[in-house]
Amino acid sequence: MEQRELVIVGAGPAGMTAAIYGRRAGLDVLLLERGLAGGQVNLTEEIENWPGMPRISGADLGNTFRGHALSLDAEIRAAEVEKIERRGEAKVVVTDKEEIGAEAVILATGAAFHPLGCAGEEEHVGRGVSYCAVCDGPLYADEEIAVVGGGNSAVEEAVSLTNFASKVYLIHRRDEFRAGRAAVDRALSNSKIVPVRNSVVEKIDGEETVEKIFIKNVKTGEGSSLPVTGVFIFVGQTPNDSVFRGLVKATEEGWVLTDENMETSVEGIFAAGDVRHKRLRQIVTAASDGAAAALGAAAYVNEQLHLRSVLLEPESVTAFFYSGADAAQARLSDEAEKIAKEKNKYFPIIDGYKNARMTGKLGVALPSVAELHRGAVVKAAPIASAADIVRALD
Repeated sequence: MEQRELVIVGAGPAGMTAAIYGRRAGLDVLLLERGLAGGQVNLTEEIENWPGMPRISGADLGNTFRGHALSLDAEIRAAEVEKIERRGEAKVVVTDKEEIGAEAVILATGAAFHPLGCAGEEEHVGRGVSYCAVCDGPLYADEEIAVVGGGNSAVEEAVSLTNFASKVYLIHRRDEFRAGRAAVDRALSNSKIVPVRNSVVEKIDGEETVEKIFIKNVKTGEGSSLPVTGVFIFVGQTPNDSVFRGLVKATEEGWVLTDENMETSVEGIFAAGDVRHKRLRQIVTAASDGAAAALGAAAYVNEQLHLRSVLLEPESVTAFFYSGADAAQARLSDEAEKIAKEKNKYFPIIDGYKNARMTGKLGVALPSVAELHRGAVVKAAPIASAADIVRALD
């Protein structure tokens, strides 16, 4: 089975940024993507909120991510990831072609917007159909647009879009909006918002870009059209979690839970980008997640490789474990280093505070001298003074 230091699943902004930072941290990086490198960013006609670039197409931005990663010798491989497994301490990425072992894995699989499924929607994505008000709202200054949905996202984004559009039709298939009362009251009190209840969008129409939509009242069956240049769809979003569902802790909806280093509940598995549980899902926040995840993964991999070579791979080894956060124990570590030099003995000194995971696995108390045989502790003695260290080494 192929073995890699870091395997990244998903080549959107989060995955690509993780590849860049992973390579810069000196890791061997493999990035797996089933589609076009760049992910959903390729579907966006124009991006106006990427720092340093007032305007760039999604495809061009995706290409810059890819080119940067390749320039650092990250490997990008086309593959369909079928499952990510934990086999004992090993992490295995199963694809449609092979199995790949990894020291660390970054989940950057993104999320999928729920489409309306009406005629003309797919053809106009990026050309009037949008799923992101923050991304595309400024493109519709002084124009009439439609927002579809009845939940908090739809109602709140409709209000935010009134900062740009001259009129916002808020279309919902039921009598009452599902959003919270405060959000609904705020929306309905805005003179730019026109509620269209009990209605569904049947068709989005236009030559090159959106020009109008056809709607139907679900109670009367009456059809009509609205002249709009943009349609913002907020009928739900789902994390792309099928290949690792149940492996890591997540919300009920499937959004992955991480710490500030982007590490999940499973040691050595990190998550970045839209698949994470977070408030804001943007290209820039995905890139930020990717950088943090890569640096977290690099620290984890380097720690594991070093400790493995020092503690687990030798036939037998005696080591001193201490907490660098404790001043007295830190002084003992200095004494231990001097004693090892005087006795001319190989005596690894391990900061158990920084390497808490390994210390926990071995079941070693701090401070102590432990004797390991083939990676298992066979004897351990608590240490209170330099004299204890001398006795342990005799």
